[in-house]
Amino acid sequence: MRGKHEYERRRRELVAEPDAEDRKPQSDEARSAFAPPGRDEGDSAATSEFLSPTAVRVPPVSGTDSSTTSEFAVPAGLDVPSAPAAEPETTSEFALPQGLEARRPHAAEPEGSAFSPPSTYTAGQAPPAFTPPSGIPAVRLTKEAPWQDRMRTMLRMPVAERPAPEPVHKTGESAPAVPRVLDLTLRIGELLLAGGEGAEDVEAAMFAVCRSYGLDRCEPTVTFTLLSISYQPSLVDDPVTASRTVRRRGTDYTRLSAVFRLVADLSDPDTTISLEEAYRRLAELRRNRHPYPGWALTGASGLLAGAASVLVGGDVIVFIAAALGAMLGDRLAWLCAGRGLPEFYQFTVAATPPAAIGVALTVAQVHVNASAVVTGGLFALLPGRALVAGVQDGLTGFYITAAARLLEVMYFFVGIVIGVLVVLYFGVKLGAQLNPDAALNVSERPVVQILASMLLCLTFAVLLQQERSTVLWVTLNGGVAWSVYGAMHYPGGLSPVASTAVAAGLVGLFGQLLARYRFASALPYTTAAIGPLLPGSATYFGLLSIAQAHVDKGLVSLAKAASLAMAIAIGVNLGSEISRLFLRVGSAKGRRAAKRTRGF
Repeated sequence: MRGKHEYERRRRELVAEPDAEDRKPQSDEARSAFAPPGRDEGDSAATSEFLSPTAVRVPPVSGTDSSTTSEFAVPAGLDVPSAPAAEPETTSEFALPQGLEARRPHAAEPEGSAFSPPSTYTAGQAPPAFTPPSGIPAVRLTKEAPWQDRMRTMLRMPVAERPAPEPVHKTGESAPAVPRVLDLTLRIGELLLAGGEGAEDVEAAMFAVCRSYGLDRCEPTVTFTLLSISYQPSLVDDPVTASRTVRRRGTDYTRLSAVFRLVADLSDPDTTISLEEAYRRLAELRRNRHPYPGWALTGASGLLAGAASVLVGGDVIVFIAAALGAMLGDRLAWLCAGRGLPEFYQFTVAATPPAAIGVALTVAQVHVNASAVVTGGLFALLPGRALVAGVQDGLTGFYITAAARLLEVMYFFVGIVIGVLVVLYFGVKLGAQLNPDAALNVSERPVVQILASMLLCLTFAVLLQQERSTVLWVTLNGGVAWSVYGAMHYPGGLSPVASTAVAAGLVGLFGQLLARYRFASALPYTTAAIGPLLPGSATYFGLLSIAQAHVDKGLVSLAKAASLAMAIAIGVNLGSEISRLFLRVGSAKGRRAAKRTRGF
């Protein structure tokens, strides 16, 4: 009975206190490592090492000091702040640290020019070096000036000082088609460079075409065989670049003048030409035939050689012999060109007939000046056009193109030397009595020589395929040049180099004035006019001395020929520059060149 009463009493206690069993102390072995911390009678707390520290707060210990805690538990008496709102655990490394206030972004600014001041610049706090004390000089480009001078002026300016073009609206086009404008520009530059125009003038023409369609941030680049142009719309847009290779070269000054007129019309602000119209006119230029037929060119080469032989003392027989030799050489060169031979071999073959006729006359003991026959034949072959263009490119800073042009001239000259030397060598072996000192016995015939020089210039202009309207002007220019040379060299007693330089300077001066008057290229007015000044006689007598084993005398004569050629090229370029100074168009005040002092 007692046991039964004890059982009932115990059951009632358990019903009254249901949590009593849970508060019973447990042994360390019976307590799970993953169970939440409980409390025993001694308020000793046991915590799991996997329990989050922010969820545990340890009350002050009462009674006993023994407690089992995790090494990550918060010490007693330390309040843990409540967890912040949910935020991403993974943050960017470029995120601003907490507590740092970011600046408010500026209002949306319109896209500005590359030359506009920065957005942080203010006039009140401008740096002292932003504007020079003397100010920035205003650039005045009059519309009455030729487009060549206006474009050349801007090309020689620093990029930051170039004036922006006025807004233009071409017929039928809302905005310029950049790829098509660049393609049109390259095609025009190709025709100019293939026609023998200088690199600076080609760049000026390309720049003029781009600006006529509103593309101001263009940078054309011209080398001997490669044309390229780059256009960058703004600092944030990708640039557009196009290039074109010049593979074929031909002499046609009529086409060259037509291209200049097209560029002049495009540059005229009062003339509106769409892209389609410009392409149509360019296609017509390329399809046009040469103004002179083949038989006229062959006859012109013969007359040129005959006139050149008269300049060095020839008579009627010499005139006829030189003309026949030049015409035969011209036909042989055309035959080689039709077979695809390079120009080097064409010049070599073309130089042999005049030399062969001169040697044949000497062997046949015909009492004529055989040296004049050979000299006249060489006049038609000397590459005066390429020489002038090469030296002009070097003087204007296009050294790569100048080196390539002069190397081309050297190859042509070597081809002529080989052709003449082979004939002279066999002539000497056959007993031909050729006198290298015949150059000292040139008779002074002023009237005959002036007429011969004018005939030479006229026929040279025909060979260059010039327009008929320019032939008379270039003939008069050549006659004036030879008159000045003869007056300074024969009565005046000046050296041939100095006399040639002065005469070539007048050729360049008058040629530029005529080109500005007609708003055209200066090449048709200058290239043919330097024909009488070319060093044909010095070249021939140098080769003859080498063929007769007088190497020292031959090298001296060839050096004289090179000096005369350089005097011609420098004189023509200097005369062109002087003409611009007289016209006050693109002068040194607004047309700056590269400034170099002390050799660096």
